[in-house]
Amino acid sequence: MAKGISIAERVEALVTPCITELGYRVWDVEYVKEGAEWYLRITLDSDDGIDIDDCEKVSRAINPIIDEADPIEDFYYLEVSSPGLERVLRKQEHFAASVGCEVEIRLFAPDEYKKKSYTGTLVAYSEEDITIETEGDTRKIPQNKISKVQTLFDFSTINMKEE
Repeated sequence: MAKGISIAERVEALVTPCITELGYRVWDVEYVKEGAEWYLRITLDSDDGIDIDDCEKVSRAINPIIDEADPIEDFYYLEVSSPGLERVLRKQEHFAASVGCEVEIRLFAPDEYKKKSYTGTLVAYSEEDITIETEGDTRKIPQNKISKVQTLFDFSTINMKEE
């Protein structure tokens, strides 16, 4: 493996052409340890959404590619999924696609206002900071203070039919 390239980056480069050919986009790739177990999580997206059949189809297609390249020495579980309605934003393209959306920003520690999270509309982003409109105010939050950013879905907009 090339020095400086993470396992997730290597896997993303390996599987993206296949996933794109199948008609999907790679939203994210993570290689994480949870407890004693390692997980390779590949998150897909498409204009038509992602369902369990899509995940299974992609999993079957990329498994041989990952096995042949063998970029992971340890035993791991492969998970292929949708980013869901409330999506974690990690990459610049995630932020670009989410400008104008409602987001929650969680901080590593309380800021000067003693707040550890903010909810508001994503206005702008850069490698240095994220700008949101919140409570009638515009707030610029440094990226190095942020632990997580995710979109928020307004579930009250769902029309529930009585049966």
